[in-house]
Amino acid sequence: MDKVKYSMVIEWSEEDQCYVVSLPEFIQTMQPVTDGQTYEEAAKQGQEALDSLIDFYQAEGWPLPQPQTLQLA
Repeated sequence: MDKVKYSMVIEWSEEDQCYVVSLPEFIQTMQPVTDGQTYEEAAKQGQEALDSLIDFYQAEGWPLPQPQTLQLA
């Protein structure tokens, strides 16, 4: 399968004192999906969570959500 491009939102959480990662296309998954003490760690954790979700959906025979696309003017 070609690498599917999904959105990853990384935001600082004052409450948690870390960066939290959400995967907006995976609306049936509890958000945020992971976190990290640094932006880079959060991005790495987010990619691992995304890969795991894709593997899980495929193993269950569920359709993957449609990736969002950003149209720049």
